[in-house]
Amino acid sequence: MAIADAVISTALLATMVWLVACVFQYYLPARNRYGYLLALCSVLTAICLSAGYGLYQLVPGAATTKAFFTENLFWIRGAFIFLLIGCMALVSMLWYTLQDRQATERRRSEAEALSRTAELNNLRQQLQPHFLFNSLNSINTLIGIQPESARRMVLQLSEFLRGTLKQDPQQWVSLETELEHLSLYLEIEKVRFGHRLQTVVHNEAGDCMLPVLLLQPIVENAIKFGLYDTTGTITIDIRAERQDGVLALSVRNPFDPDTSGPRRGTGFGLSSVQRRLFLLFARPDLLQTEAQDGVFTTRIKIPQP
Repeated sequence: MAIADAVISTALLATMVWLVACVFQYYLPARNRYGYLLALCSVLTAICLSAGYGLYQLVPGAATTKAFFTENLFWIRGAFIFLLIGCMALVSMLWYTLQDRQATERRRSEAEALSRTAELNNLRQQLQPHFLFNSLNSINTLIGIQPESARRMVLQLSEFLRGTLKQDPQQWVSLETELEHLSLYLEIEKVRFGHRLQTVVHNEAGDCMLPVLLLQPIVENAIKFGLYDTTGTITIDIRAERQDGVLALSVRNPFDPDTSGPRRGTGFGLSSVQRRLFLLFARPDLLQTEAQDGVFTTRIKIPQP
């Protein structure tokens, strides 16, 4: 009789526990609605006791053995079953709440990642026409007076754009690769400005990495504020160093403090770079600018992966 009672009670209790897990898999009570939890546990306890008593009476010889369902033992059984079902309900609710929270965080992270990617692409799409329009205007000017220079500029522009379109805005490249791509841009600008534009590159950073196409808008900003408001020759100094695991870049250009824009702040190119660095590293201090003694300096720090 004890074995029969144990098998019936354990099977029914396992069934009730399984039902609790199924319920909370698809339904979680809202906060401050835990009365539903108590009601569910009470109903399942009553079902388990009633079904257990009915099934036990079907066992041969059980009708003459009432010891397992005396009044005191009945309440002990009920409290024990209610306790186990309640514990399983709490564990199931905690488990599926954590699962739901993790799924929500995962969706939020994916949405933020998609948002960052979209904003990075948007920044890139805004920068491309910025440079392209200037180049096309220069080509239009050179066609009449210097057709050979215009033809050379078209070839360099196509090579530059071909390399740009292949790049993933979230990709990291070596500093050497970035400087090679930057040299294509500088060759185009030197066709536009001739001998007025000189560049000096000092690379002491070795095999450091950086986000692709990060230098071009900075150098473009230096050319804009260094050449557009002056008539003489300028030299743009580009330096790269490695400092305590950080790639430190600096771009310096002379400017006229009375007419040039740096005294009023940065242009779209620098603001887009600063926003891009913030999206990648969540730090607002990676880009700094300084205008002193007729020299405008842009400094960037890039943590190495």
